[in-house]
Amino acid sequence: MKIFLALLLMIGSLSLKAQKMTIAQMKTELEKSPNSPLYAKDVLKKKFKLDTIVITRTNFFNSLADSLAYHGKIKKVYGPFGENGNRFLVQVLAKLPNTFYRISQIYIDTSVFRFKFADSLGDLILEKIKNGTGTFEQFARTYSMGGEAISNGDLGWVARGVLIPTIEREVIKRKKGEVFKIWSRKGLHIIKKTEDPKEDNGAALMMRIFL
Repeated sequence: MKIFLALLLMIGSLSLKAQKMTIAQMKTELEKSPNSPLYAKDVLKKKFKLDTIVITRTNFFNSLADSLAYHGKIKKVYGPFGENGNRFLVQVLAKLPNTFYRISQIYIDTSVFRFKFADSLGDLILEKIKNGTGTFEQFARTYSMGGEAISNGDLGWVARGVLIPTIEREVIKRKKGEVFKIWSRKGLHIIKKTEDPKEDNGAALMMRIFL
């Protein structure tokens, strides 16, 4: 009974101390805590949410969440983010690896061009790349109908499971530097495997603490 009362007094004391903490002090204490969610709940008395963030690319991030999931350090607390009345801190709790592929693409949309035209254009592009009368990057700028045209066809490092399955299976089999064409329901893809695959951060468990 005495131990239980002592624990209650200690938690109460910590809670009063937490109410007087600055945001910088909260961040420091969360980073030191062996159990951050429990600390946020019982000591800081803050609402929090745990999120698993899947990293699909190592650049061209879609949001703050996947950027922090990739670049953030484990245990580090970032923020505050958000506007007044809706501010929060973010802590990276853990990370999991995944395999990433670096590819470039020239995409020809068959909802715009007929199959025969796209096929002939694809063969012509491959022939010119092979005989050195043009580069993949030049043809990507000129012909690609996807957003990658502005980056010379470069899609960056893309996580396993994100690419169209038929493209991913082919990329796995190919060597670095190989250029090949492959069809999907969306059209013709001329793909260049620009790097060998690598292991990198593929997902992160993160906690948002609402201030």
